[in-house]
Amino acid sequence: MTLATQPAVDIHAALERAPIGAMIVDPAGVVSWANGAAADILGESDPAALRHSLLYIWLNEDDAEILRQLLDVHFTTPADARAGWTRQFGLIAADGSYQTAELTFTPIAGEFERRAILYIQSLTRQVTAERRFTQIFDNLPLGLIVVDGRQRIVQVNASLTAIFGYAIDELIGQPLEMLLPDRYREAHGRHFTGYSAAPSSRMMGSGRDLTGLHRSGQEIPVEIALTGLENISQPLFLAIVTDISGRKRSENALQQTNAQLEEFSYVASHDLRSPLRGIGDLVSWIREDLGEDNLKEDVRHNFDRIALRISRCEQMIDDLLRYARAGVRDPHMERIDPRDLVDEAMSMAMIPESFTVEIDIAGDTLTAPRAPLSTSLRNLVANAVKHHGGRGGHIRISMREEGRFSVFIVEDDGKGIAAGNEERVFKLFHRASPGTEGDGVGLAFSRRMINAHGGMITVQGKGPLGGARFEIHWPRILLREFDDE
Repeated sequence: MTLATQPAVDIHAALERAPIGAMIVDPAGVVSWANGAAADILGESDPAALRHSLLYIWLNEDDAEILRQLLDVHFTTPADARAGWTRQFGLIAADGSYQTAELTFTPIAGEFERRAILYIQSLTRQVTAERRFTQIFDNLPLGLIVVDGRQRIVQVNASLTAIFGYAIDELIGQPLEMLLPDRYREAHGRHFTGYSAAPSSRMMGSGRDLTGLHRSGQEIPVEIALTGLENISQPLFLAIVTDISGRKRSENALQQTNAQLEEFSYVASHDLRSPLRGIGDLVSWIREDLGEDNLKEDVRHNFDRIALRISRCEQMIDDLLRYARAGVRDPHMERIDPRDLVDEAMSMAMIPESFTVEIDIAGDTLTAPRAPLSTSLRNLVANAVKHHGGRGGHIRISMREEGRFSVFIVEDDGKGIAAGNEERVFKLFHRASPGTEGDGVGLAFSRRMINAHGGMITVQGKGPLGGARFEIHWPRILLREFDDE
């Protein structure tokens, strides 16, 4: 830019309140005038202190020599052919601090052609922001990769190289498709063209399993988030890559375990029910052959015990099947009032009049499948009565919100759970109180249902009331892996 010929006082007035530093210098690099912004950048309280100073005193030796040559070229060029230029230099302030600044040199026409204006803009904030971005980029425990409009890799971090097995310098400048399996490459090119035309922040391949190509040739299951980056020279795009191999292995192992458990349960059901029914039939026939009138009391009692135990075995088989099915998530969601849910659990648990129940609900409605949550609460309330150890007692049922969970708490003033047995009570067919009814399935069944829906159940053997304290953490907000199923 070239200023029209005008008195020096007008030039000074125009530059005095400029938001960036400005100086007027001569061919020797001597400052004849400076504004307040320039003084602030160079660590001087008064702009007058900069006058008659050499520009080079604020530069290191190499930068000073470069600036001297630029000034020589500028002033030896005919006035009508002079052009401005912009370049970054490191400036050393009066207090010894160092900062990067952008210097823009602009000629002055007419009677001031032996002078030039030097604009100074501190890049400290920009450099600091770039350093912070670089630190975050390099140290983030997620794979980050930046590509340009031609799908060339511009920048990667250490986490990305760890995922794909390459060194950083092996990836920079290479085509992005080297990290993609062959079958994805053609479609990826079309998708990239469409995305680059209208970039947005989103997950890539929603609803599909994505894989990347490791250096070894093996495929890696990944999740990828995409976003566009602002850049002056060319469009850039950032991909955040997460290796989900561990999660996939866990999911596959869990699916196999559930499938094997369900298969075992059905086989056991079929193979065990037949002989049980055969035994039951034989006992009935023997009893009929002997005749009820001819049976002694102790024999009749033994027949009744056999029938009862056969019935219990059949019930255990049914419970085993229910336990296997409990590992499947219920898709039927509804809005649930927690107070209604607690009232429902209490009515179905048949609490004796000798027990008092305290209810404290401090949470809002939640969206969840009603059946598994209601069943779990009913089991806990019934257990509080059954394993209390006294003819009457106090039960407290409360609910609060904690992060993304609704927390239901059932506690009592009974005998509690002996230290070291807290985890054992959740084992299948474990009976906490041998003298009580039941086959030890309720808590195992509840835990399996709760875990299948992304929640968890914990127990404290001796809670604030003196007895056991159970907590159900039920998700009010589902994580993506549950929400996408």
